[in-house]
Amino acid sequence: MNQQSDRKDTINPFGKLMFLVVDDFENFRLSMRQMLRSCGADKIELVAHATPAIQYSTYNHVDVVLCDYNLGEGKNGQHVLEELRHKKLLKRSSLFLMVTAETSKEMVMGAREYQPDGYLTKPLNRAMLEKRLGALIQQRNALLPITREIDRENYPEAISQCLLLMPKQPRYKTWLMKTLGELYFLVGDLAHAQKVYDNVLAQRELSWARLGLCKILLKNRNFDQSVEGLKGLIAKHPDYMEAYDLLAEGLEMQGRPIPAQQILEKAAEHSPNALLRQRHLAELAGANQDIDTASQAWRQTVALGTNSIHDNPEHYLALAQSLSDLSEGNQDEDGVKQATEALNVLSRMEKRFADDDSVGLKSQIVQCRVHAGQANHREAEKLLGTVKAELEQLESLPPDLGLDYAKTLFRMGHDDQAKALLTDLAARYGDKPDVLQKIENLLDEPVGFRQKIEARGHNREGIKAFESGDLEGAVKAFTSALAIVPDHAALNLNLVQVLLRQHDESPADRSLLTRCQAHLQRLTTLPEQHRQYRRYTALTRKLEGMIQ
Repeated sequence: MNQQSDRKDTINPFGKLMFLVVDDFENFRLSMRQMLRSCGADKIELVAHATPAIQYSTYNHVDVVLCDYNLGEGKNGQHVLEELRHKKLLKRSSLFLMVTAETSKEMVMGAREYQPDGYLTKPLNRAMLEKRLGALIQQRNALLPITREIDRENYPEAISQCLLLMPKQPRYKTWLMKTLGELYFLVGDLAHAQKVYDNVLAQRELSWARLGLCKILLKNRNFDQSVEGLKGLIAKHPDYMEAYDLLAEGLEMQGRPIPAQQILEKAAEHSPNALLRQRHLAELAGANQDIDTASQAWRQTVALGTNSIHDNPEHYLALAQSLSDLSEGNQDEDGVKQATEALNVLSRMEKRFADDDSVGLKSQIVQCRVHAGQANHREAEKLLGTVKAELEQLESLPPDLGLDYAKTLFRMGHDDQAKALLTDLAARYGDKPDVLQKIENLLDEPVGFRQKIEARGHNREGIKAFESGDLEGAVKAFTSALAIVPDHAALNLNLVQVLLRQHDESPADRSLLTRCQAHLQRLTTLPEQHRQYRRYTALTRKLEGMIQ
């Protein structure tokens, strides 16, 4: 019986499959149904737009999706593919084909990010459809024993099926080798994954195999080798977006965030419609204090999110925060424009995510900073009063909300309240290194980003002077930095160490010890969880021993 069924599938590969056609033109939908029927298809669903397509896929199994890129107002074909992949509504054993007359590089690159199984270019005739789709269905059926196990997340069995099919399906050898490497990596068998990629590369230089090998090198912490391999891969294949993402990851792991940002900027130029990459770029640029680039990337992230499953109020909030940073203390035309945009973004966020109870409070905290930065102190204080009243109603303060509130308190001159809040947060989230890192950064540098950059420049000068033996130059540079960020733990301790070295050379000069005392006094409220706390206690004990 099974042999008869298999023979029937071979004769008519379209017969048993469920097809979903998504196109906003009725004539094309009807024409497509007619062509599919003449190819032997029986089960065909037609929908005009993205929302019904996603809805249908949620409640029904679909084997083949034929989706137009331009679907009128709202979501396009890329958004449909993105959402089906994200929600796991599109099985590995299913096919998604983008059907389009659109051939712009932006469209192709954007859609390719979510790996459609193929493209069909309009105008389309029956012969073209049968040939192209027939070949893909034939491949799908041949590889079903593997893709079915991947859908079940039974990866060891999927690996076994790959090895079993390798000698039986030589025409799909490339797909089998690529999938086998990915599966070995997925189950953590890096040695076998590397063997697969090495075997492929020994015969032919294939970009996916080189990427896979670099991925393994990165996982094994061979950062330099991986980074060099990825640079070479990008030089040969400048449109290979996965290589840019992996290279940025490798550079970050090397502790080189600025080159990582530059790589993501290049990737965004090639393929500007990938929301998750724009978000990564925005986060990285923000961490690098490149607030102009961060704002632009957040702006793009928000725009791309309009019809995306990845839309999130945090994107709007981050854009408003970066615009607030840019406009702070700048009341000329640019500053006013940035502040106005920040307030508009927050207003849009509140309307768009009205069902999210936390959005209003988060918005008001940033609004306080925007108004304070434009010297609208009365409006800022009025909003702050509302924020304080709302925060008192919360049972516990989430770390991100607490950090942003502390930042606002600092900007509005309520330093003691901000420090007390951060000390409390450090005690409560002592087991979360990422939260502690943010608390330290804010305690050390509770100022605007332009002042941070200036202070960091002085700090670098001080370290350079100290290393070259120029103690006076080091004192001068660290003192200049501390004039901007007087409570910065590492800077105060750096200066104490230089002053103690000067005292070693001039033991009679007791004023140096008095200065050391004053700088250590600034750090008496340093939380025990702070990375500089042990250094602070060690220098305090050393100074006490010298004074007695």
